[in-house]
Amino acid sequence: MDNIRIVETIRQVDPTIANLCAAEDSRQADGIRLIPSENYVSPAVRAALASNFTNKYGEGYPGKRYYQGQRNTDALENEVRRRACEIFGYPHANVQALSGAPANLAVYAAFMKPFSGRIMAMRLDHGGHLTHGSPVSVTGQWFEISHYGCDEHDVLDMDQIRRQAREFKPDILVCGYTAYPRSIDFQAFGSIAQEVGAISLADISHIAGLVAGGAHPSPWPHMDVVTFTTHKTLRGPRAAIILSKDPQHADKIDKALFPGLQGGPHFNTIAAVGVALAEASTEGFKSWAHQVVANARALAAALAERGFHVSSGGTDNHLLLVDTRKSRGLPGKRVAIALEQVGIFLNFNTIPNASPLQKPLFPDGIRLGPPAVTTRGMNESQMPRIAELMDRALENVKRGRIEKGTGIWADPSARKALRAEVQAFASEFPTFAGFPENP
Repeated sequence: MDNIRIVETIRQVDPTIANLCAAEDSRQADGIRLIPSENYVSPAVRAALASNFTNKYGEGYPGKRYYQGQRNTDALENEVRRRACEIFGYPHANVQALSGAPANLAVYAAFMKPFSGRIMAMRLDHGGHLTHGSPVSVTGQWFEISHYGCDEHDVLDMDQIRRQAREFKPDILVCGYTAYPRSIDFQAFGSIAQEVGAISLADISHIAGLVAGGAHPSPWPHMDVVTFTTHKTLRGPRAAIILSKDPQHADKIDKALFPGLQGGPHFNTIAAVGVALAEASTEGFKSWAHQVVANARALAAALAERGFHVSSGGTDNHLLLVDTRKSRGLPGKRVAIALEQVGIFLNFNTIPNASPLQKPLFPDGIRLGPPAVTTRGMNESQMPRIAELMDRALENVKRGRIEKGTGIWADPSARKALRAEVQAFASEFPTFAGFPENP
């Protein structure tokens, strides 16, 4: 079902929600989406998400449900688990996690007790995640945490991480990040975890699609457990998967997720995950994954040519970090607001080893990446154009002054003119261009 038909079906019952859906369709089509954790799903994934599996409830796992009428849901869940195992190489998959946070918490609960377990992971302001032991997360309140970070070049120093792990002796050693632009050495992390007697956990939420497409090294067979969300580079619905290597680990994780943390699974979402996995197994998806990396590198180079300070000097994956305070004398939040006013969407983000002025809600930089625009059919040749539009937008920003109705622009007419340019550029690339079955 296309966007117009979906909106009109909703409109018959709820015009208010229909109008919001239509407005969001326009926003996603008319702008340049550079938030690395966002993407476009195919019409097939959207259709599965709206399927009649949403009508069925079923606590438990296939063959062990607490409700009757599970013939089709059992077959569905088993098939989606099989596909996940086939693509990522692990012998066991749990596909019931509703999102990445409960997936990670299920792994912690499987192997540790609150207030006694130890986790070692990357610090949040260097690219980690809230559920990797941030003090504002229950993971940082229930467990003892030792955070590692990037070196002075904004990259990981594996020798230092090994020394830290030997001293701290974590129960779980975590790798996989939300804002780290370089490849992850899963073999090294697995070796360190084995040396200190820890469970090795790779949270590949951001790079799962790149791993599936062969555009990033795989955690198999180096890591004991793998978690990832399915809505980022995997181009699926909002959900998560947990992979494990040891059968005893699998049993503990399954019990920690249900009945430990969740009730009945969302079968319509599991169906949509299955469709996304089917798409991820195609040659077209593999080409797309490699194109994402090529586009990210091209965008990093184009921004660097315009004087932007790119953290770590570039990227190996789907995202890059730019220190805008160092580049343009502007904190990341003001840059993100200014760019949103012309239809360029990214997010403000902390930068490793940044200035003392940096705060989580007012950081020194921005995080951006091309997964969504690559899905729309853009390649390396469009990345300099995006860098140019960003650069021209920031030239019009009045530093330190926020004007009502115009973001932080000094000249509203200049904003409107550049917004029209962005919209015209975006219109050249339909949102479903990356899906051959729905050109």
